[in-house]
Amino acid sequence: YGNFIDDLRLYVRGGTGGMGYPRLGGEGGRGGDVWFVAQERTTLKTIRDRYPQKRFLAGTGANSSVKALKGEKGKDCEVHVPVGISVLCDDGKQIGELNAAGERLLAARGGLGGSLATNFMPCKGQRRIVRLDLKLIADVGLVGFPNAGKSSLLSKISHAKPEIANYAFTTVQPELGKVMYADYKQISVADLPGLIEGAHANKGMGHKFLKHVERTKQLLLVVDISGFQLSIKTRFRTAFETILLLTKELELYKEELLTKPAILAINKMDLPCAKDNFSELMKQLQNPQDFLHLLQEETIPANTLEFKDIIPVSTYTGEGIEELKARIRKSIDEEAEQENEEYRKKKLLLLQTSE
Repeated sequence: YGNFIDDLRLYVRGGTGGMGYPRLGGEGGRGGDVWFVAQERTTLKTIRDRYPQKRFLAGTGANSSVKALKGEKGKDCEVHVPVGISVLCDDGKQIGELNAAGERLLAARGGLGGSLATNFMPCKGQRRIVRLDLKLIADVGLVGFPNAGKSSLLSKISHAKPEIANYAFTTVQPELGKVMYADYKQISVADLPGLIEGAHANKGMGHKFLKHVERTKQLLLVVDISGFQLSIKTRFRTAFETILLLTKELELYKEELLTKPAILAINKMDLPCAKDNFSELMKQLQNPQDFLHLLQEETIPANTLEFKDIIPVSTYTGEGIEELKARIRKSIDEEAEQENEEYRKKKLLLLQTSE
């Protein structure tokens, strides 16, 4: 991924409690806790560069004394992490998630101070190795095979400036672009490293790519109208096959991904045979069952993606770009309205039941 880091292991340790005071029954202070606090404009790279040791220790609780029978709590340690983080134990079990700025998560609890219950001896704080796993949060995730024109599309619809070239893997790190509308509404779009066949089995950048799709609200599939071939050793795929293969990869990684609202952008419509290919593709998409016999058994997904819109575009001539932006906006607004409606219904139901 170059400079982009989306996975980091850290050692966290809560502070040890303070000593109790047996003669007067004094209690030692509790050890400090280690907290993760979500913050905008923080990256995992910042954490790695600022704390190369990747060790975070909270302060020790104060001992009980004649002057202060109840010892003070140890100093907490706060670690600022990016928004969109999952915190996992070293064995892969999830501890929690931080999805909004200001959210806090207890990573390691401090030990109890010495008291009558512990024979006035302090306890050690919790210690563990945790993994921070970043999944980008974006409104729309661009999904497509390498060279389908995702980076070009992102640069056309937003203010992002991704690296663009005519070879298979150009995008090696996720790019986030903001689409700006006339009424100043912004929609974030994530261009993710190109999928390849077998990505669900972690081929190429399989899982590194697919995990970022999980947090996007909607999918935008980008397909080259003239088809796709990764290399001389792999088979040539038509646009129809490409759509089914992308669906299959998403399905094999996590079936829930297919429940997300999806839009299909058919790119490179400026090519000579594009119009004929497009009308052929539309026929195939209207009745996909009639054309499945053309494919190998293992490339056919169990479920097909329902596209809200199918839009022909050309990043070269600019054809269809404005329409695509409008459709993305419409789709995002519809989903938001639906969520609000469901929220209102839930609130109403709660009021009715409480009465």
